[in-house]
Amino acid sequence: MNAPQAKSRIAQRCKQLALGLSLIGLAFTVSAQTRVDDAWVRATVAGQPSSGAFMTITASSDSKLLSVQTPVAGLVQIHEMSMKDDVMKMQQVQSVALPAGEAVNFDPNGYHVMLMNLTGQIKEGDKVPLTLTVENASGEKESIQVEAVARAIGTMDHGSMAHDHSKMN
Repeated sequence: MNAPQAKSRIAQRCKQLALGLSLIGLAFTVSAQTRVDDAWVRATVAGQPSSGAFMTITASSDSKLLSVQTPVAGLVQIHEMSMKDDVMKMQQVQSVALPAGEAVNFDPNGYHVMLMNLTGQIKEGDKVPLTLTVENASGEKESIQVEAVARAIGTMDHGSMAHDHSKMN
């Protein structure tokens, strides 16, 4: 093989490599099917053992939120608030359905993420890293990294509610 042929072959291989990398990038973009908006965590006072994380999640295909992790809490659970016999109750759920294209709100009065056994105080303005695991209807899992900003909001105190950790949906 002479020098011009070798250069042509190298150029062809570089084009193939560039095309392959582009397709991998496209596949990654397609697999990133879930969007998280307005993620925030309730700021705490010194010694407070738990807090809540809130956000809006929109999946492009039928999916479900399986779990949330963060380094600021020893235990993280997905909870749902419900009214039963005129008493507001909170209980852990295994997952939350994310219907295709529908925004699912995680707020203090519905589904939310409980951060328990906190490693320290969460101060207003802190950025709390959260890792959400979402599974689509095909069983493919997606890991989503989010930075939730801590807000000092005088909303409902989760510590005074009836907790039912025995039931799991």
